[in-house]
Amino acid sequence: MTQQVKANNAWMTSGEGHPRRWAILSVLVVSLLVVVLDNTILNIALPTIQRDLNASQGELVWAVDSYVLAFAALLFTWGVLGDRLGRKKILIVGLVLFAAASAVCAFSSSAGMLIGFRAVMGVGGAAVMPTTLAIITVVFPPHERGKAIGAWAGAVGAAVALGPILGGVLLQNPQWSNWLTGNDWGSVFLVNVPIVIVGVIAIIQVVPETKDPNARRLDLMGLVLSVIGLVALIYGIIHASATKSWLDPGVVIPVIAGVAIIALFLFLEARSDHSSFDVSLFRNRGYAVSLVAVSLAFFALSGITFTLPFYLQILRGYDTLTAGLCFVPFAVGQIIAAPRSAKTVLRFGYRKVMTGGLILVALALLGLYFLQLDTPIWLVLVIFFVFGLGMGNVIAPASTVMQNVLPLARAGAGSAVQNTVRQVGGALGVAIIGTVLATQYAASLKGSLAQLPAQFPDAAKQAATESVIATMGVLNQAEADGLPATIVNSVRQAAYADFLAASQVASLISVIIVVIAALVVGFGLPHITPLTKKVELGADPPVDAADALVKAEAADYVEQAESEYPTGKEQA
Repeated sequence: MTQQVKANNAWMTSGEGHPRRWAILSVLVVSLLVVVLDNTILNIALPTIQRDLNASQGELVWAVDSYVLAFAALLFTWGVLGDRLGRKKILIVGLVLFAAASAVCAFSSSAGMLIGFRAVMGVGGAAVMPTTLAIITVVFPPHERGKAIGAWAGAVGAAVALGPILGGVLLQNPQWSNWLTGNDWGSVFLVNVPIVIVGVIAIIQVVPETKDPNARRLDLMGLVLSVIGLVALIYGIIHASATKSWLDPGVVIPVIAGVAIIALFLFLEARSDHSSFDVSLFRNRGYAVSLVAVSLAFFALSGITFTLPFYLQILRGYDTLTAGLCFVPFAVGQIIAAPRSAKTVLRFGYRKVMTGGLILVALALLGLYFLQLDTPIWLVLVIFFVFGLGMGNVIAPASTVMQNVLPLARAGAGSAVQNTVRQVGGALGVAIIGTVLATQYAASLKGSLAQLPAQFPDAAKQAATESVIATMGVLNQAEADGLPATIVNSVRQAAYADFLAASQVASLISVIIVVIAALVVGFGLPHITPLTKKVELGADPPVDAADALVKAEAADYVEQAESEYPTGKEQA
């Protein structure tokens, strides 16, 4: 029996990774898909949810950010729990919690209920991202990680396309679920449940258990401080959309308090002997620069994908399915670029590939800046494709660099650090871009509403400034009450122009953010040798400290990987 066990486990010392690693990757991709899918489905459903629940623009932002906030705040805690208790266990717990909260969201009767259970979904979803990436890091040898992480990142692109399409189909056919949920959008949450069931069964059958053989204790103080700090910071930013002022005390005080608490959190984590947020990773220039690139790119992506459904559905008049199909080119671009980025990096290096990807993203955002009501749809689709192509050449290479500097024992916590900062960037993108859009639109619309008769109620005018959907609702009601169609159409066209002007400001902010990211990568990313079998064997000397760390971790892969798999009955 002992000889048989040794034969079965020979792969552990071969340096070739887990023998079922590609099957494991496919299962992990399904797990990741459902988490990313949910957010992209929700974006396309936002106009429908706003009409049905009579939600304000601020509540819509919270419907997105309550999930992202809980997700970001708990990522590194779940990462540490995975390293300590077993990543497979934590992955299953997270998916089950995610599915249960998703089912409750489908029956939400108010914006507050939806926001609350979206946060619970974020708690569960937070377990998925770091554990999937950590398991990939363990089961794949360093020279194959770029390709595997490329496929992992490509799944994000697939979800970006599948989400709006699936959401469009479900929203176009509310009769499939409204008899059960009592609303026309509950199906966008119920669809998660069967996907999770399939994913959990596959995980139990295929994915091995891995964990840190020398796990540290849980950092409870760090968790509390991080949650308080992030909630305060993002609440302050989102509150600006309600007050229409960035200098309101309700905005300034939470933002300052949030920044101060996060700074205290980082200070204490740097001195803790059981920190969950590994601040020392930022001393590695390759890790830090890659993290900046991905975070700023996600800032732009999250902000723009929050605003585009309103342009497509309200201004262009597309139904939900057609609007969803418009996101397909973005996904195609990412699916093409991300899995192939490993080969591109071997040829051109990390710095050129990531900088080139960010330049493509900036050009796409610049194209969105010039969007008009009559812009040919084929041009819009080309812009989306370039956007996806650029993102695919940023996310996968940057994630590979960050994972390659980590010891396997800290793979969960380390991947949680990058995902935490990246998701905070995304949350800030939605909050800041959404707030800028709301405040700019409200300010511009006041002049357009002057065309209305003097006796038009001030309360209705104020309600119209909440969002472009609210404006259309007020105008439609006014027309039904007898306001001449010529006046209604004139104000409607002016409101469209005001929304486009506000969107242009949002696009310009995103362009500036991505250009900064490109400059940081172009001038700040150190030379890091792409890993191959030859490099892992130490054929070439390291160029600098960052390159040396990557090569040292690659050389230690065999020894570290062997200790990651529990022994005895559990391993069998």
